[in-house]
Amino acid sequence: MKNNFRNVGRVSNPTIMVIGIIAAFVVVFATQNARSETKVKLTTEYQAVLLSNGQAYFGKLEKAESPYTVLTDVFYVQSSRNPQTNEMTNTLIKRGNEWHAPDRMILNAEHIIFIETVDPDSRVAKLIEELKKK
Repeated sequence: MKNNFRNVGRVSNPTIMVIGIIAAFVVVFATQNARSETKVKLTTEYQAVLLSNGQAYFGKLEKAESPYTVLTDVFYVQSSRNPQTNEMTNTLIKRGNEWHAPDRMILNAEHIIFIETVDPDSRVAKLIEELKKK
């Protein structure tokens, strides 16, 4: 007597492959949706951005959840030392006065250490307003 139950419960290789492909698509789709739903809420007009090279910039952040974040209306701090008094002076500089006159910075998000809001009553916000009036 032959055993007709030999293949019961056995799954063929093509079936396993199809199930694996469907599972991979589900995982990829779920992770992409989870990332796209993560929106950064910017509650102030200006943000401070610290980069992995130690440089800090202030500006209006766009596309904060993108791999390439955009910073417009950009300012940075330039430090200088008085040779006579050895005193350090920090000056807020508007980016865009360079020879190539950039109007924005496109930043690789992998090099952003952190983003902070710039309070409208902070010293930085007040200096930005003064510079914009000039």
